[in-house]
Amino acid sequence: MLNPFQEIKKIEVRRFTALPAKFREKRRTAWSDPNRQGAAVDCFLEGPSFDRQGNLWCVDIPFGRIFKINSKAEWQLVTQYDGWPNGLKIHRDGRIFIADYRRGLMILDPGTGKVEPLLETAFSEGFKGLNDLHFADNGDLYFTDQGQSGIADPSGRVWRLRAGGELQRLVHNAPSPNGVTLNSKNSQVFVAMTRSQQIWRLPLMEGGTPSKTGVAIQLSGGHAGPDGIEMDEADGLLVCHLGVGIWRFDANCLPTHLAHAGSEHRLMTNIAFKEKTLYITDSLNGEILTADMPVAGKRMFSHL
Repeated sequence: MLNPFQEIKKIEVRRFTALPAKFREKRRTAWSDPNRQGAAVDCFLEGPSFDRQGNLWCVDIPFGRIFKINSKAEWQLVTQYDGWPNGLKIHRDGRIFIADYRRGLMILDPGTGKVEPLLETAFSEGFKGLNDLHFADNGDLYFTDQGQSGIADPSGRVWRLRAGGELQRLVHNAPSPNGVTLNSKNSQVFVAMTRSQQIWRLPLMEGGTPSKTGVAIQLSGGHAGPDGIEMDEADGLLVCHLGVGIWRFDANCLPTHLAHAGSEHRLMTNIAFKEKTLYITDSLNGEILTADMPVAGKRMFSHL
């Protein structure tokens, strides 16, 4: 029986690596002006994802860069292009899918570094600004279309690109949809709504139509709401809560653990599992942090 009053266990966060100085040049950009209130930045890392060789990939939004980090914490700039890559996931065939805020859904060839558009519009309309993405086991791709939506403008969208190529809009009234993931049975979609401090749950009926969408978790505190989210093997939900840390909620959406690194790590935005170790992008600092979790992450590359 689940204990709703269980003690929340604290988890230590450690520094794994940081973006080398040779890749840093602090300046204002067209991305940082509206998104960082005009502040100069030298990077903003998100989208961590592991390939089959154990390399960790991540994006650098304001400078359109894609990095690969090996097990020795050595950084390689794979490509730089005219876009704002926000989320990144790796298909089992090796292709790298990118949710690009400016360009739409893109594909990166990891061998050549070439980036090409896969989906730039939805039914002839431009996207608001893509944020994150997640593959279902059957190859369907779920992705969020956040733009500048929020409580006063709940017009964000959640999309599904079927493995066969059909694009479907699942949500059209979301207040800042951000991270997205699925439970182990692929019967429920979870979406982080940053500006409303919520995690929405979209139960999927047979055939994949959402029904009775509701709020699974209501957060509070921090300086913004949830960002990246991932599932572990026990259907525990890991939530990056900006300004707070990384929460783990059990299958009943009750909190069990909190990874917190203090005020110097306020923008822990996105996460990726490597067995039981959680890798975390500390976006503004340009660092990759790690935390040892009680349950391993969902198996990778399960989609067909």
